[in-house]
Amino acid sequence: NPNDHPHGGGEGRAPIGRKSPMTPWGKKARGVKTRDRKKASNALIIRRRTK
Repeated sequence: NPNDHPHGGGEGRAPIGRKSPMTPWGKKARGVKTRDRKKASNALIIRRRTK
């Protein structure tokens, strides 16, 4: 249903209507960093093995 996605709804072939494209859960899509810059945890930071 259109109301199940942030891009949904509108009349006909309506544009997105927001400042940036969104995921179905309302977070920004297309390369935008959504992780908090001040987050202290390294649980999701993965280092490369070697160069």
